[in-house]
Amino acid sequence: MVLEKSEGVNKEAVLPPVQEKRPALSWKLPIKKKLTIPCLGTFRPVVGQCCHQCTPDSLSKKLGQNTVFDFHNLLTFNEKQTRYRGWLVRRVCCVLFVNGCKVYESPVRNRVKEVLTAQLVAPAGADHHKQLGQLRPLIDTCISSVLLRFVGWAMLKVLAVVFGDIQINLDHLSSLHKAAQEGSPLVYVYVRQSTMDPALIPLVLFCHNLRVPFTFCPLQIGNSFLRFILQRVGVVLLPPSALTEQDAEKDNLYSPIMTSLVRELLHEGQAISIGVSAESGQGGLWLARIRHLIKEGSVADVCLVPVGISYDCVPSTNIQVDAREHEHFHVGFKCALQWLRSAVWNKPSESVRVHFAQPFSLKEMCESGRFKVDEWLPLQDLLLPVILNDRISCVFGQRRFSWLQPSFQFTSDVEETQEKERDLCIAISLHLIFSTTTCMAVMSTSLVSSLLLFRHRKGVSLSMLCRDVVWLTEELLLRKKDVGFAGTLVEVVHRSLSLLMPHLVVAATPSSKDLVVVPRPSLSATLHLSLQARSVTHTFVLEAVGACAVSALLCKVVFRGVGSHVRSDGAKGDEVKGDMEFDVALCHSELTERAMQLCHLLPPGFMPPCQSSENFAQDAIDSLVHCGILIMEEIPNDVPICDFWKRTGALTWNTSDDSHNSDSDSEEQNLYTYKISQPSRCPEMLFFLCSMLAGHLRALWWTTLVLDHMDTPLPEAEFVAQIHSHLCDTANKKKQHYESCSEEAAHTAVRTLIDLGVLSEERQRECVFLSVSPLFQLSENRQRLHRFISQYLYN
Repeated sequence: MVLEKSEGVNKEAVLPPVQEKRPALSWKLPIKKKLTIPCLGTFRPVVGQCCHQCTPDSLSKKLGQNTVFDFHNLLTFNEKQTRYRGWLVRRVCCVLFVNGCKVYESPVRNRVKEVLTAQLVAPAGADHHKQLGQLRPLIDTCISSVLLRFVGWAMLKVLAVVFGDIQINLDHLSSLHKAAQEGSPLVYVYVRQSTMDPALIPLVLFCHNLRVPFTFCPLQIGNSFLRFILQRVGVVLLPPSALTEQDAEKDNLYSPIMTSLVRELLHEGQAISIGVSAESGQGGLWLARIRHLIKEGSVADVCLVPVGISYDCVPSTNIQVDAREHEHFHVGFKCALQWLRSAVWNKPSESVRVHFAQPFSLKEMCESGRFKVDEWLPLQDLLLPVILNDRISCVFGQRRFSWLQPSFQFTSDVEETQEKERDLCIAISLHLIFSTTTCMAVMSTSLVSSLLLFRHRKGVSLSMLCRDVVWLTEELLLRKKDVGFAGTLVEVVHRSLSLLMPHLVVAATPSSKDLVVVPRPSLSATLHLSLQARSVTHTFVLEAVGACAVSALLCKVVFRGVGSHVRSDGAKGDEVKGDMEFDVALCHSELTERAMQLCHLLPPGFMPPCQSSENFAQDAIDSLVHCGILIMEEIPNDVPICDFWKRTGALTWNTSDDSHNSDSDSEEQNLYTYKISQPSRCPEMLFFLCSMLAGHLRALWWTTLVLDHMDTPLPEAEFVAQIHSHLCDTANKKKQHYESCSEEAAHTAVRTLIDLGVLSEERQRECVFLSVSPLFQLSENRQRLHRFISQYLYN
């Protein structure tokens, strides 16, 4: 992206190019007369590489990894993409292109029916033909060449009206072509954002002559004709009697049917597309079925392909398939036509960027032993000793997200083996969610939303916003995060503000010719900006965790009146109170432990499960050093230094590979501390990073405050609804912090408190009731919980 001269904002501004050796994150960047943006069209970071720790063999293949990327707009057709030339060809080139695409048909329907007829035995007293009639809607799925071409042509025409362009990374597609020739079936995994997700992946693969996958759709399609069409293009639908995936899993026949269907699809070499969710854990059972088939030897291996789909604005058909409320997502022709009419009327020009990550072996990931699920512990074992007993050091281990996946119904292992296998499948789901989110491109609307929400909530001039867009773009590229936009700076900012205009207030001030942009202070606007800014939060999660840990220790200093914990030009005690230019020495061990405690409170999907929480916390602190926010100091042990908890032992630095090393094996080493590089200006940067996690932490904090006023026990759905209502009421009273009021935030907060032991679960008549546990019915324990969570929230 190169800035061109134009009548508008900063027409003389040019930014210096990206420098690799400068600090990656700096608040030193002033508004200069000339600003430059790095050339995004030629040199882009290599994204989508598989994990070097879990799948080193797959990583070493480096299929199609080039330094120069080429992108293709899926909605652009011309006669060069057909075998014909001429005036008439240019008018019907889309039809000719679709007709020339390769289709891999599948006779899997009859084979699955034969297998199920031979394996399943009707229960006593049941009619065998009636049972087969119940199975038919589930197995009546195949891929028809004629219908696939027609639906592909129709989807291209519809998407051309809905989106301005759909950019595909051709370099990644070459990797898929090479992986498909190796023999293992491909399993595409994406994070559920919109109903457009499961339609985009098959369409992209179809247009590039790759095998169209069988897609597992979580929606309940009501129209029989629409169900027939979808089933003939490889869409596996829910049974007509089930509203959600959880309702379908309650049927004793559903699980063995789906397991047999997956087995036959993979035996035939068919591709599969699965959507996963970090909030509800949906989609994880499909991965568990594949893992079970590999373990029992029915399937040799599969190649997992994370797919990152980025939208300028998530389509209005966005749904969050959530089993906790058992919503009925009924899709028919009327719903589809209403949505299409709305899209045509609004004439949106949003862009979509699709990244297919490098394929990797699921068998290699599971059998390498790099997932240490034996160290997974309940959250209450990890944090309750810290919260209630004021322990400084937390228990080492990984948090177990057991609620992300129910117990297996298709395995016959003993309970201990089944629990370990369940943790392994959860780890696979979390790793795929993390990998998919990592390879997503950051769109211009996401970048602008994060700046307005986390840095300029009270408003910003248009010229300063342009400067920050350039700054944040460079930071994203330095972190090997691809961006989904290009063009001049003025064009990018103008287009982003145009798409976000319903959620912004743009005004002109009489004292300046510059415009002022302010995020609209409403619930819907803030939630939209927060959703768009999520990809930026995932990119800076290390810095955000480290910043919250620094903020917690600084708050501790302030609450203790600074005193002897601060070194400031030799002053001690009350002499340094009120001095804002104090020089605080932050202990390395305390910073790491605060960061590690915060890691356990993060929502699922923010950190890879293959990395231990202590290593993640250490990386979080190191990232602040690399950014230039913290400066490491090495102080000899004979010099008295700040230690908040008066520790006598020194922190030693040992290599992670030497597990048997101890203090007695080496000489006493130097102690490391940190100080803030620019205390007078650090709040601006720290607040920007802390704001990225403030929405989640504040929702958790507000939830703990309302427990005193709730009449429990309550059914889980009603409990979450009351928490959501309380979050909205609290934000409305404060007229701010609306990003903490989403249903997702309420659900995540409740699940965290359940895992923490604050709420207890009791099953009554197939319904889960929640109540405050006896331990936290004591006001003293609740106050300790409040203080523990609020320490990470800056004021």
